[in-house]
Amino acid sequence: MGLFNFFSKEKKESLDKGLEKTKTSIFSRIAKAVVGKSTVDAEVLDNLEEILVSSDVGVTTTLKIIKRLEERVAADKYVSTDELNKLLKEEIGILLSENNTNGISDFTTPAGVKPYVIMVVGVNGVGKTTTIGKLAHQFKQSGKSVILGAADTFRAAAIDQLEVWSKRVNVPIIRQEMGSDPASVAFDTVQSAVAQGADIAIIDTAGRLHNKINLMNELSKIKRVMQKVVPDAPHEILLVLDASTGQNAIEQARQFTKATEVNALALTKLDGTAKGGVVIGISDEFKIPVKYIGVGEKMEDLQAFHKDAFVDSLFGIN
Repeated sequence: MGLFNFFSKEKKESLDKGLEKTKTSIFSRIAKAVVGKSTVDAEVLDNLEEILVSSDVGVTTTLKIIKRLEERVAADKYVSTDELNKLLKEEIGILLSENNTNGISDFTTPAGVKPYVIMVVGVNGVGKTTTIGKLAHQFKQSGKSVILGAADTFRAAAIDQLEVWSKRVNVPIIRQEMGSDPASVAFDTVQSAVAQGADIAIIDTAGRLHNKINLMNELSKIKRVMQKVVPDAPHEILLVLDASTGQNAIEQARQFTKATEVNALALTKLDGTAKGGVVIGISDEFKIPVKYIGVGEKMEDLQAFHKDAFVDSLFGIN
């Protein structure tokens, strides 16, 4: 019962619904791959490899999973096809654990860190601003005070969107005009968070990848300026990725991890895609914990990621 003490029936249903397309895609194809087979053999594993790669688990991660399954099949001599899903579930769970993606129970921040500064990065269109708004809502629901910083000053729309969310969630926002220095906005936000005694400051940043050097310099400058106020800020650099873009999301993760020290991931739009396997691949390739997942449109559909709940839901276990 431990897992679901905090994982309400509504959250579980939301997660199940959000992963439905991925689950249906993967397991209907596995069922076809084992038709007429009583044991897991080389052909079954070859078919499974193809299914996982095309589900955007990623080639490297898929090969790792297949190799482990091959070792288990060789050790046990006889593994029935009925056991394949169980073995696959165990191996995916182990992989997520190895990558520090054990999950968090709720929207919490470390004790004694105030303000907890989150710098949010990611390309335009992945749901970055929406994720920030929903994060602010969830933190507020858990009793935390939040302040937002609109440091994506490259686009007027980004500033306006964040302001809409700040009003919707009823949290303060620090903003300047389009074209202002992003580091200046970040500085003002962290300074205001300290002055107001806010628990959390969430800073939006520009989502451009056309010039990695500029991006790297800009993010480094934002960090340096924030550290004038809070020496160990930002405590979290959260990369937001759109799960429905599959391999593109993996490439974006590659670029942003080169540009800055990403230490947490949020994967959005899982409900609209059969490519939910990308959660496993990204976690494995970059060894960065998945912290949040978006499984629907509602405020509550941004969930704190929990490995066991994710794997159980993916494999249809209640």
